Amino acid sequence: MPMCLSLLIICTIFMPHLADATKKLVFILGDSTVDVGTNNYISSKLRANFPHNGVDFPKCQATGRFSNGFNSADELAKLFQLKMSPPPFLYLLTLGSGFQQKLCKGVNFASGGAGLLDITNINNVSIYLLDCEDSVLILQSLIFSVHARIALKHQQTVPLSEQINQFTTVRNNFTAMKGENATEVMLNKSLFFISIGSNDIFGYLNRSDATPPDSFIFMMLSAYSQHITTLYQLGARKFGFISVPPIGCCPFSRLIQLNFTGTNDCFHPMNDIAQAFHLALDGLLLNISSQLPGMKYSLGNSFNMTLDVINAPKNFSLFGTVDKACCGHGTLNAEGPCNKSATLCSDRDRYLFWDMFHPTQEASYLAAQELYNGSTYVSPISFSQLEHDN
Repeated sequence: MPMCLSLLIICTIFMPHLADATKKLVFILGDSTVDVGTNNYISSKLRANFPHNGVDFPKCQATGRFSNGFNSADELAKLFQLKMSPPPFLYLLTLGSGFQQKLCKGVNFASGGAGLLDITNINNVSIYLLDCEDSVLILQSLIFSVHARIALKHQQTVPLSEQINQFTTVRNNFTAMKGENATEVMLNKSLFFISIGSNDIFGYLNRSDATPPDSFIFMMLSAYSQHITTLYQLGARKFGFISVPPIGCCPFSRLIQLNFTGTNDCFHPMNDIAQAFHLALDGLLLNISSQLPGMKYSLGNSFNMTLDVINAPKNFSLFGTVDKACCGHGTLNAEGPCNKSATLCSDRDRYLFWDMFHPTQEASYLAAQELYNGSTYVSPISFSQLEHDN
């Protein structure tokens, strides 16, 4: 069994803010593009809870977001009437008896470095995969089991499979508070956003894997299908998917291309896999939604969205700089991470990339607006239509 956190959760008799069974909550799963501080609570080197990260966040706080301010999870959540992303699951666990009280808006499970495939989490950050124990619900207090403490001590990221196990714990708490039927109704109306896949492709190319690209994409799709089905069985019906962007065009990948060829260009082998994955995911979602009654989804094409911004003529570009990171070291600010000693740009709203991998707050804002209101880069419906489609 996969490792879960064994929990003893307080079950309050009545919580007004959770009494409405029709309330739409927001649940976010994925990688560093939507991580709002999960990795602060595990022994991960993949963290962003230090300057210059968060320089434009309220009170200049480095929260663990890989951004100068808010990230895509926040910008999407704002469009669904929240002030920012729901809090990280692992943060909620530190609240003891306050755990359930903070579930009223949803939960963010995303973790920097996470992938669709468990092998991604092993090879990219040497994660320890541990055995699992079932969550335990009683009426007294919330504590970690010894095994949970060991898991957090050694984990470098929280893979998607474990994020779904964490959601199971949240669901069990709702059931204890509200009952099975009311929980099912609430989750059926809630919104589930997933942004993941980039780390799998990075890991595949980094391993020089002998697996043909088509076979690797099939592995990713098989894992995605299993994860979607599990979430569906747990009550999820409304899904917003954000596909893999052209990761071959981020400053990190451009530096690879520059070292290989001497030209500042996108690293096309990486983009080819990212684009092929998007097309395959489009087909998977069309198929699986026809097999799972009541499933509704919107797929955001972040590949074309980002590439169109990068390829836009200078006169029409939303950003003045699309090839270099705002924060980093060396050539393209891609030779070192964004930290306190890094070079920091002053015109951050004019940069597409914050660090060598991640978008700026401005880029995240514009992407969220397009996902919610647009029609060019979303199918078959927009995220807004997903929210209001009953």
